[in-house]
Order: sequence, then structure tokens, then C-alpha cells
Amino acid sequence: MSNNLTNQKELFGHPIGLFVLFFTEMWERFSYYGMRAILVLYLITEVAEKNPGLGWSNGEALALYGWYTMMVYVMSIPGGIIADKLLGQRKSVMVGCVLLVAGHGILAVEEMWAFYSGLVLIVLGVGMLKPNISTMVGGLYKQGDIRRDKGFTIFYIG
Repeated sequence: MSNNLTNQKELFGHPIGLFVLFFTEMWERFSYYGMRAILVLYLITEVAEKNPGLGWSNGEALALYGWYTMMVYVMSIPGGIIADKLLGQRKSVMVGCVLLVAGHGILAVEEMWAFYSGLVLIVLGVGMLKPNISTMVGGLYKQGDIRRDKGFTIFYIG
């Protein structure tokens, strides 16, 4: 993340970047688990005026849920490759964040194209963010720094 690890600002004895990464990861996990919690419920809820679900069958809803969950993790492979070969970790995380925000924003549009587009953007965003943000944590510490394990513990709480 930084070539000059000796002049980093610190907070609670850790590089301040750790806390930026912590809150970014926390936000992404909130997004992911929040979507997991409500996606199937939205899909199977009957179409009504007050509560507009999609009225899908349980089987259809669970199939989409399975594909969504699988693709969130599978897209980490191309996300890592793109970071390694083209953009770098920092830019990849930023692109992932923008895609996540765009995906959730598009989900607010009550059209089927927006629903599918939003899910795709969320999947792509997580694919860019997830494999790269963790490695950025390791880059905050010098090789052999005893604080590194504690830093990863703090990060994974997020």
C-alpha cells in the first residue's frame, strides 16, 4: 500500500490505513449479509400494492440465491488477476466500491433490468474488492512486524 512504511500515521498502535480498510470491509460485509438476508424473501413475496415482491417460487428464488452467492466468491479470481496484472490493489478496491454502490443504487429502480443489473454490479464489485483489500492489510506492516497478526485480527472483525 505504501512504499514508506516508517512514516505512517498510527491509531491505537496500528497504521491508520488499517482502520480505513476495516470500515471498508465492514461496509462490504454488511452489504453482502444484508443482501443474503432479504434476497430470497423479496423474490418469494407475492406481488401486492403495499409489499411489491416478485412472486417467484421457492425453487426459483433459491436457485438465484445460490448463483448470487457462488458468483460473489468466484469473481474474486478475476478480481485478483485484474489487480495483479492491470490496476493494482488500491485501484481495484476503489473500483469494487464504486461498483457496489452503483449496484445497490440500481436496485432501488423497480424494473427487472435494474434488479438483474444491480445484482451483477454487486457481484463484480465484491469480486474486485474482496481479494485485494485483505492483501492491502499485510502491506501496511514491515516484514516480521509483531503487530501484523493483531492487525489482521482487527481487520477480520470488520
